[in-house]
Amino acid sequence: MSVLTRDEAQARAQFLDVHRYTVDLDLTAGEETFDSRTVIQFTALATGDTFVELKPATLRSISLDGHPLDPAHLDENRFPLTALTAGAHELRIDAAMRYSRTGEGMHRFTDPTDNETYVYTQLFMEDVQRVFAAFDQPDLKSVFALTVTAPEGWTVLGNGIAEHTGDGRWTLAPTPPVSTYLVAVAAGPWHSVTTEHAGLPFGIHCRRSLAPHLDADAAEILDITRACFDRFHEKFDEPYPFDSYDQAFVPEFNAGAMENPGLVTFRDEFIYRSAVTDTERQTRGMVIAHEMAHMWFGDLVTLAWWDDIWLNESFAEYMGYQTLAEATRFTDTWVDFGVARKGWGYDADQRPSTHPVAPDPAAVPDTASAMLNFDGISYAKGASALRQLVAWLGEKDFLAGINTHFARHKFANATLADFIDNLASATDRDVHAWADQWLRTTGVDTLTPHITENDTTWSLTVDHHGTRPHHITVGTYDHTIDTQAGPDRLVLRERFDLGIPQETGTAQNGDSATTRPGRRPALVVLNDNDLTYAKVRLDPDSWTTVLNSLSGIPDALTRAVVWNAARDMVRDGELAPTAYLQAARTHLPHETDLALLQGVLAFADTQIAARYVTPEQRPAALAILTSLTRDLIRRTEDGTQPGLRLTAVRHFIDAATQPDTIHGWLTDGTAPGGPELDPELRWRILTRLAVLGATDETAIAAELQADPSATGQEGAARCRAALPTSEAKAAAWHALFTDDTLSNYLFTATAQGFWQPEQTDLLTPYVPRYYPDATALAVRRGPAIAEAAGRYAFPTHAIDAHSLHLGEQALTDQALIPALRRKLADQIDDLRRALTVRNAH
Repeated sequence: MSVLTRDEAQARAQFLDVHRYTVDLDLTAGEETFDSRTVIQFTALATGDTFVELKPATLRSISLDGHPLDPAHLDENRFPLTALTAGAHELRIDAAMRYSRTGEGMHRFTDPTDNETYVYTQLFMEDVQRVFAAFDQPDLKSVFALTVTAPEGWTVLGNGIAEHTGDGRWTLAPTPPVSTYLVAVAAGPWHSVTTEHAGLPFGIHCRRSLAPHLDADAAEILDITRACFDRFHEKFDEPYPFDSYDQAFVPEFNAGAMENPGLVTFRDEFIYRSAVTDTERQTRGMVIAHEMAHMWFGDLVTLAWWDDIWLNESFAEYMGYQTLAEATRFTDTWVDFGVARKGWGYDADQRPSTHPVAPDPAAVPDTASAMLNFDGISYAKGASALRQLVAWLGEKDFLAGINTHFARHKFANATLADFIDNLASATDRDVHAWADQWLRTTGVDTLTPHITENDTTWSLTVDHHGTRPHHITVGTYDHTIDTQAGPDRLVLRERFDLGIPQETGTAQNGDSATTRPGRRPALVVLNDNDLTYAKVRLDPDSWTTVLNSLSGIPDALTRAVVWNAARDMVRDGELAPTAYLQAARTHLPHETDLALLQGVLAFADTQIAARYVTPEQRPAALAILTSLTRDLIRRTEDGTQPGLRLTAVRHFIDAATQPDTIHGWLTDGTAPGGPELDPELRWRILTRLAVLGATDETAIAAELQADPSATGQEGAARCRAALPTSEAKAAAWHALFTDDTLSNYLFTATAQGFWQPEQTDLLTPYVPRYYPDATALAVRRGPAIAEAAGRYAFPTHAIDAHSLHLGEQALTDQALIPALRRKLADQIDDLRRALTVRNAH
């Protein structure tokens, strides 16, 4: 397939004005293909040549201005349009298009619970070509008018209000001018909950088999939707720009969600069929707010080319967390961002594949390279940069610049230069210099405090390793002994602002040094409110205080900053992984913030115990996690903290080294004192029993019979791949890398089960097989499966010099497609880091 280059897109944008797409889709043609008929009305601004993109199963006919063209001229995904004259033209295309099983294009899914079928589109970047013919680039906006023929009993959803005209025919209201990648259709026998807000129809939709679970949460989902909608209208001068607001929770969705105007699609794991914590509900709320922010930033005003993807994602990420905190009961969203999201940005920014938040246009020459930038930098680092910008600029001027941006570019496209100019119009500060320092650079700055004291004052100087200026808050804390429970408690003495200059090195004067009255505090925390993006260190005396009193820090966001400092020190080889585990063992039994508890446990489990300690140390690490989670389970016996108890039970299961206790839970259908085992916990236990060799195919089949749902199918695939037998591993490997029939979700589940740290001897022969098999698979099945193969099927447990050498050699293979090359490069760098951490201690 030919990928679109930036140069080609710019040339075509200067050559064409695209006015209207009239698209007719017939979803009744069978299980493999659907019919797609498209009429494109456009104007050529000069005489010349161009092309239209499509990826058909069969191109039946194509005509230009009533004159037939030869379908055989289709070259991969491009049909040439030659010798166009200046003026208006009409292009007609009739094709059969393939349904997808990988979450790309028009994805088709049959629910194993009730055998009902659903289809939906995911057209991001360049997958509109899988559904209908298009001039597929973001700056050729157009009106889209769709009609859809669907089986009787189905409901069709789209960007605009849908009208059923009989005989399975649905007409969707024409859109305002939008980009090709934002067109959306979802069809099937949806279960829907509808309402009206601010004069617009609102709806939430899911598979029928999930109806009871959607109904249970409908009030919460709609309350968050309305609250965020109203809050955005307080922030933004431009009203919501579309005619309705539907949110469809769809099966086997590759992303968290997609901001299609008027029809946001979410992965339907957000319809909870098992118990979840309040932090997980907060995450769902954040995603709702994030996608709604895109209605303005991304949909109303759209990037001109993919180098500016941060304009979409960083803005929506920042607004998602901020607006949820302002408008709903989830007021502590930035704690979750700090402990669960920000590390994603820090990690990505320290790999060889790092890139600026706003990369140089030359670094994004085509769509294949653009897809690689949807990472922790474009989301978490970009949002952190915007949070720092608001701290420096002030929210009033920030929103004024945003509203100017919307007013100047609505229903059009804009660039980074446009955005910065619009921000600059609202302030006297040098926003252009800020953008150069923050958006055009790579890497993570590190801030290290140096403290001196005399009898009446103490002084702080910050060693700044990096190149960006920072506006931070410093928090200082003193001991106060709480004799009732737990470690020493700390009390806030003061918080004060500190400016860190741009220059690298130790600043001896200016804003980055300060002298304060009194004796030195017991604890000094840089970036106390987590308003900037930088790694922070603690001075030796503060680190001693933290080891004794971390859980006694009064503010959860401050505790998140300190835990992140410890996390970064482990990853940088400055703190032994076992020391982190011991800190968790000491302080998590007293932790009250659920997001913080979940974030620290997740790092301890998936990184410390699974990667950073040696195989010989792993049993002891798991024993610490077992002891810790057992304490948390005991602490929550009174039933007042169900989310914390659920988190502890999950991690107790994952850390089990002996099967008897969790096998007893599975037999009894409950953990002692609760919770009762819902499907998620049952499959979790069965997976761990499979890893330990304490279950078999008979038990897995019986569990699947009890839970034949889509998630049950995934659970069974995960368990079967986790069984420690040569036959199970061979069957899983064949399913992953040979027969090419697994859907995207079943592929992921199988891959998650396959590699287990406890099964090193059994799995060693598969490590050298991974690279050639994954490379060939990616070529056959495309970017979505390639990304899954790189993320989930990678042998993360194989941490040794030989595995590193195999990976480095694999990166020299010219057959690697870009999506897989990027994932492998990141995984191999993480492997290199894990080796360094092990060797440092």
